[in-house]
Parts: sequence; structure tokens; C-alpha cells
Amino acid sequence: MNRRSLLAACAALVLSGSSLLSPAFADDAKLTIFAAASLKTALDQVSAAWTADSKKETAISYAGSSALAKQIEGGAPADIFISADTDWMKYLADKNLVDAKGVVNLLGNEIVLVAPKDSKADIKIEKGFDLPGAVGSGKLAMADVKAVPAGKYGKASLEALGAWAGVEAKVAQAENVRAALKLVATGEAALGVVYVTDAHAEPAVKVVGTFPADSHPPIIYPVTVLAASKNPDAAGFVKYLQTAKAADIFKQQGFTVLAPLATP
Repeated sequence: MNRRSLLAACAALVLSGSSLLSPAFADDAKLTIFAAASLKTALDQVSAAWTADSKKETAISYAGSSALAKQIEGGAPADIFISADTDWMKYLADKNLVDAKGVVNLLGNEIVLVAPKDSKADIKIEKGFDLPGAVGSGKLAMADVKAVPAGKYGKASLEALGAWAGVEAKVAQAENVRAALKLVATGEAALGVVYVTDAHAEPAVKVVGTFPADSHPPIIYPVTVLAASKNPDAAGFVKYLQTAKAADIFKQQGFTVLAPLATP
């Protein structure tokens, strides 16, 4: 199987949650990036800016960080990995699939509670808050709480706030955070736990509460070049992600920029 057909086979997701990876049909000339689903809106813009500046193209696959890491472990051809947590980056580093010394902690984020745009909900998220009552007879959409970073952050916060036990039976788990967002946007779930950047990207939802930062591990998006990459543009793209131009795009989408700025 050649590079194009292998990538097509393992990178076929539509971010509606119906499959695992978004379409990305790359050839050897394109820079292939595996990125957390929550990055889609911002990274698409950064990629377009890089293409305009460099006249080179990218092929980006978006999914839950866990699915992407497993695809990389399975030999899927990619040049760059951007995870939504440090755990999955460490998972690949421990298998010598990335250079741990080359990992850059690029971005930060927040998790929020969202509801459909016409919802009247306004919830103060604090210790002992009545989330089961707010969900009512509906569902609480979350990314996979055992594997996907957004789901793991959300469950950790709900446990810390004493709300998990009461709401666990109402949770509708999705393959990635954008799929969880979609459940709320379409009214299939009464509420959802997503990143603030996801809420920013979806006009059909609104933020009804923000989870305290100290109720979950720090949200960090690390990026690195994969050990198997032979693309000479990979390191340059990682550096481009740290430029002022990229930082402005990330900030506009609600991310916190963690990495020091670099010159293009």
C-alpha cells in the first residue's frame, strides 16, 4: 500500500462524530499534520497563512488525540503531531515515535459548559452545583472520558466538584470534542462539556458556565515533529506555529499562547 492509500485508509473522519478522522489525502510533497479536533478552526487558518507565505501545502487530519496517537503508533504516515494533552504526546515519546526534546508546549485552553443557543440556562459551576438538575431528562455531551483529552479534563473537573456521580448516567460520550459539540448544536444533548475554543467556533451553542481552572489538570497542547518524518518543511512549520501571525489567529479563536514567539 502506498503512502496516499494508507493515509486515506486511516485518516477518514468527518468531524460530525460518525467516524474517526477527517479526510486528508496527502502525497509526499505535502506536509502531513495530525491534530486534535479542537484545533480545526484555528489550525486551518494558520495552515492557509503558511501556505500563502511558503507556497507549500499541508494535509491535516483532525480527531481525538487518542485516536491520532494510536494511528501514529500503527504506522500512519504523518510529519507533525499536535495533541490536546501531554499524556498522549508522552505515550508516543515513550515509544520513541517523537523526539521528547523537540516537544513544544504550544497552547492552552479552558473547558466550559455549553447549551443550545436558545437555552435559558445560566449555571454557576462550583463545588456541589446541581448539574444533574440542569441536564434534566436530557443528555450531557462529552468526548470519551477515558481517552480523549477534553473528556478526561471534563470528568476530572466534575469529580473534583462532586458532580460526576450524579450525572454519569446522563453522559453521551462522543469520539472527539467536536462531535460532542455537534450533539449540543443539533439539540441532541441538553448540555455539553467542550473547550471554550469549540464554543467560539460554533454559533449554534452558547457558554453557560466555565469550569474552574484548578478543578482539572492544566490544559496544554504540545506539538512536535514525528521521528519518522522525512519532510524538510516539518520543523519550519512547527516554528511557524510559534510566530506572531499564528499566535494572533490562535488568540482570536480563544486559545492561550504558551510558547515564546519565534521569528518566521
